[in-house]
Amino acid sequence: MKFSNAWLREWVSPQLTAQELADQITMAGLEVDGIEKVAGDFSGVVVGEILACEQHPDADKLRVCTVAGHPEGEMQVVCGAPNARAGIKIPFALVGAKLPGDFKIKKAKLRGVESFGMLCAQTELELGEDSDGIWELPSDASTGQDLREYLGLEDEAIEVDLTPNRSDCLGIAGIAREVGVLNRCAVQGPDMAPVAAKLDDSVPVSLMAGEACPRYVGRVIRNIDVKAETPLWMQERLRRSGLRSIDPVVDVTNYVLLELGQPMHAFDLAKLDGGIKVRFAENGEKLTLLDGQEVELKEGTLLIADEKKPLAMAGIMGGEESAVSDQTRDIFLESAFFNPLAIAGKARSYGLHTDSSHRFERGVDYRLQEQAVERATQLLLDIVGGEPGPVHLRELEEAMPAERHITLRSARVASGLGVQIADDEIVDILTRLGLQKIGEDGESWTFLVPSFRFDLAIEADLLEELARVYGYNRIPSVSFTAALDIVPQKESLVDQEALEQTLLARGYHEAITFSFIDRDSAALFDPKAEPVALQNPISADLAVMRTSLMPGLCKALQYNLNRQQSRVRLFETGLRFVPGEELRQEPMIAGLIYGGRQGESWTGGKDVVDFYDIKGDVEALLAHFGEVEFQFQAGEHSALHPGQTARITRDGRDLGVVGALHPQLQKKLELPKTAYLFELSLEALGEAALPAFEPLSRFPEVRRDLALLIDADVPAASMVETAAEAAGETLTDLKIFDVYQGKGIDFNRKSVAMGLTFQHPSRTLNDDEINAAVDAVVKQLEQKYNASLR
Repeated sequence: MKFSNAWLREWVSPQLTAQELADQITMAGLEVDGIEKVAGDFSGVVVGEILACEQHPDADKLRVCTVAGHPEGEMQVVCGAPNARAGIKIPFALVGAKLPGDFKIKKAKLRGVESFGMLCAQTELELGEDSDGIWELPSDASTGQDLREYLGLEDEAIEVDLTPNRSDCLGIAGIAREVGVLNRCAVQGPDMAPVAAKLDDSVPVSLMAGEACPRYVGRVIRNIDVKAETPLWMQERLRRSGLRSIDPVVDVTNYVLLELGQPMHAFDLAKLDGGIKVRFAENGEKLTLLDGQEVELKEGTLLIADEKKPLAMAGIMGGEESAVSDQTRDIFLESAFFNPLAIAGKARSYGLHTDSSHRFERGVDYRLQEQAVERATQLLLDIVGGEPGPVHLRELEEAMPAERHITLRSARVASGLGVQIADDEIVDILTRLGLQKIGEDGESWTFLVPSFRFDLAIEADLLEELARVYGYNRIPSVSFTAALDIVPQKESLVDQEALEQTLLARGYHEAITFSFIDRDSAALFDPKAEPVALQNPISADLAVMRTSLMPGLCKALQYNLNRQQSRVRLFETGLRFVPGEELRQEPMIAGLIYGGRQGESWTGGKDVVDFYDIKGDVEALLAHFGEVEFQFQAGEHSALHPGQTARITRDGRDLGVVGALHPQLQKKLELPKTAYLFELSLEALGEAALPAFEPLSRFPEVRRDLALLIDADVPAASMVETAAEAAGETLTDLKIFDVYQGKGIDFNRKSVAMGLTFQHPSRTLNDDEINAAVDAVVKQLEQKYNASLR
């Protein structure tokens, strides 16, 4: 919102400079982006009048003008402007004048004719965009008067960057109201008395989209003079607010928009077929807008239409066909209230952004329409004349915004703001802001929210209003005090950062991916789950919540491979979202490896990673849990290879999975080599076993090695578990150090070599004890797994 400081002062005028005013409203929540002068830096320019204009004797494009306005009398000026002629008032730069750009006017001779000054265009004074000729001033301008004084150029344009919730300040009236409240000044706007109707003419209005437009005000004005010129004072106020003058009718509607904050539009009455219909667009309808752009209207776009055709995109831009032109004699003024939700985003969907859409998207006072029409009528009659009809209001009361009542507790003010404000001052501040006190019980007040404040709905909103008007700088800064007891940290808890550092040390890089993925990826990695869909997704590729971290890691792998990174180690920690009766958010840690086992070097081999590489990484993570027993068991997962997948358990509880990517999935993702992944639940991992001291035995240990033939499908983990149980308490270590399948052994069998280490804490073991333990191991493996000594 950009406005003229001088214009604001006509409504409210506190004893503040422009900079002080800007600082004040910034502290009240209306941030000022900048203050700039409304005109270029010039001096020595007066209102001049061309008394005579003759052709230059030696130049076809130059004229010799006799100009009044110089303190010493009439002066001769040579001018090349095509519109120079006798009888017009113009800006006259005297000899010695200084123009923008540090340009000084000197006495000159043009083609042999002396010139004492310069007749100026708008652009030469930085007062507009017209550079086609000299600037023609109104005929009632006082000849010889300083131009800066005549135009009131000792003024500043203040630009305020409003937050979307403060749409009530998108007009001079709203800014003035704020300034009045902050300075306890009276706010007195111009007289906006209703204009009496001289005709009975009106246009019937049908609200066919009542929820989107429940209120519409219109007025017919006949016999206007559209060729009249917009007054210079109005042109200047529009210019200082960033708008250019177009024609009197458009200028008046723009002026009311800037003054009151209510967008308006005027139709050429002769171009309307029947009554006005406010409705939604139908497929295939087209509309040529005022900027000449033809748009194909989309369903859901609110329109102002007549009986036969669309006339305007409601709240955004009018149509070219029904616009006011040089031939217009009768107009139909409209002013409406549109539900912000019906307008929000519509302009952007067509690549548009207008002053009207900017206001309607944020909310316009739903009781302002009649006043806006009366004010526009008043201004139009003064400029273009005409005969007004009655103000015609069409309203659907049931679709209008409901009245809002907010109760504010006096005790809540002190606790919420940290400062005690007197009760009478609380009521004074809020009533000056436009709220109406409708109830009081000694401990609280109930206020009726004005129609122009869309942002006030709950008690906290009133606390915010009190804070900014009372003054943030008046609220004391107090250091909070609290008993900050040190909460004991359980030693058995494994820090997530420790797990992350372990993976980083093993060559992984941390990845951060979206918590939402596309439906196809969700179906590929977890076809049995029905993921939670987002109501308003960023894009179709991010439409559902992930039920696994694997899809994101695989997408990150593809991204790296497409950028010539052939060796990838990635991990991620984050939530997965498991659907059910209630959505469960489960913290996970997942990892992926791909490519060479070692980085490229002259010493490194060319081996690629396999299942045991990633299993080793998972075991390194599990090592943080001390002597806790974790089991790796053959398992299945829809995204992993059926023969290279292991489920990880602890005390029978499923913790996660590790394995190779499924070949079909690998093909769909177009991965040249196999990727290996793991995913573990951080919650299910549980707590670590605390280390406990056990005295070291000073007696010798004994190791015995066994080579056993066993069925090829027997898991090594089961075999180790059985052997350890059968060996007894003196077994201190058991390791598998060789597995062999091939020549000399049945195809369905394998040779497994294990080393068993025995030690007693208080004596030396004898051969009979060791032999008995080894025999027990062999016997148990024979009975359970059909094993035999090799």
